[in-house]
Amino acid sequence: MVRTPLTPEERERGERLGRLLREARGGRSMPEVAAEAGISPETLRKIETGRAPTPAFFTVAALARALGLSMDDLIVRCDLVPV
Repeated sequence: MVRTPLTPEERERGERLGRLLREARGGRSMPEVAAEAGISPETLRKIETGRAPTPAFFTVAALARALGLSMDDLIVRCDLVPV
């Protein structure tokens, strides 16, 4: 199966998600947050840096729970701002 290339908007949304998660993590370490979310630190690193701009829903949900964020807040804050 060939994956369709991401649009610039999808990439930007992934970068926004990464920034939001990195900010929410604050002083906590990547391994600590990743372990609490049940993912690898490398997966968290890829999401935070935008190298994984479309993580799986359950990965995002687990990170939101580990960081005390609501899914509604993530959706609003990661949505593209109209020009």
